[in-house]
Amino acid sequence: MRLTSHDLRELQILKYYRLVRKWACKTYGLKDADLELLIYLDCKGRFTRNEFIDGTYTYSWDKERWERLRREGWIEVWRHRNRTTIKYSVYKTSFKCSQLISRIYRILLAEEDLPTSDRSVFYDNKSYTDKVYNKAIDDMIKDKDR
Repeated sequence: MRLTSHDLRELQILKYYRLVRKWACKTYGLKDADLELLIYLDCKGRFTRNEFIDGTYTYSWDKERWERLRREGWIEVWRHRNRTTIKYSVYKTSFKCSQLISRIYRILLAEEDLPTSDRSVFYDNKSYTDKVYNKAIDDMIKDKDR
């Protein structure tokens, strides 16, 4: 069975997307563009460096993005090049990245709530913005139609 736009609208999957994206970025130390690019690459499965570059055209320019995502463990090598028969390396998103994206989907589908414990980096009450996001999280958790 194929999902239609009406089905997705009924699920209200994008209702709290901005809040969940902000939570994921702050909690895991990512930029918004990095997270969205990782979601795109996770959907692709395996990709080359050139496909990564093609995927970054619609995002803000960040020269260090590739190395930062590899260094922090979001992207890993699936197959190394060997300079004779395999001309380029093939990459995939890491297990850590796949788990984060799965968690985002679970939160958007209301199978899981955003963490509200004292240990949560996102749930600090230090600035006005933090307090606004905390109120939004509380409203999201209380929303029965989610």
